[in-house]
Amino acid sequence: MTLKQQIAALFVQTGGSYYNLPGVEAWDEDRDARMYGGPHPVVAHPPCQRWGKMWKGQPGNIKRGKVERKGDDKGCFKSALFDVRAYGGVLEHPWGSHAWAHFGLNKPPRSGGWVKADAYGWTCCVEQGRYGHYCPKPTLLYAVQVDPLPDLRWGVTKVRDEDFPPEAVAKHGIEYCRKAGLMAFKGGGKDSTARIATPPEFRDLLVSMARSVKRGA
Repeated sequence: MTLKQQIAALFVQTGGSYYNLPGVEAWDEDRDARMYGGPHPVVAHPPCQRWGKMWKGQPGNIKRGKVERKGDDKGCFKSALFDVRAYGGVLEHPWGSHAWAHFGLNKPPRSGGWVKADAYGWTCCVEQGRYGHYCPKPTLLYAVQVDPLPDLRWGVTKVRDEDFPPEAVAKHGIEYCRKAGLMAFKGGGKDSTARIATPPEFRDLLVSMARSVKRGA
């Protein structure tokens, strides 16, 4: 392994934290990461909107009769899964992603620790909040040919009532806020940079995992 080993960062935010990093080839929406054909190990961030608990879409759209189809991400997750299996590296998705069950990946414990995901790789849950995100943001990782698997900052952060913005509690009530989760009330809208961006320390962790890949292992 060398720090100069080239890797590819797939399905990343245009101009985001993976841009202008030495040895990192960034593939955003315009470049279309589904077209990646190797040969470098990957860090994959396939879009999650159609796989999460809000896969049906926004409540207002649902009331108007526009209901999305679960998993309809135009093949992005399937493509990312193929690439991480073919070239090695790591794929991340939110905790609770329906993609894990859909593609036959074993679900790891929320509290952390690596478990066998399938015949190809390993999976775990780790909080991005332990690496600089403003919310706990539990995240699923799927790693293939990563050697060694890193010992991460495992654990479950308890969100306290006082962590919610007072104006949100006053408007909606604490029970509603607990159900919606902290991410719904901090960091801007659903696609805001603060909310969806990968914290630099967590990004560096994922990059180091991809660079540890030993091809043919």
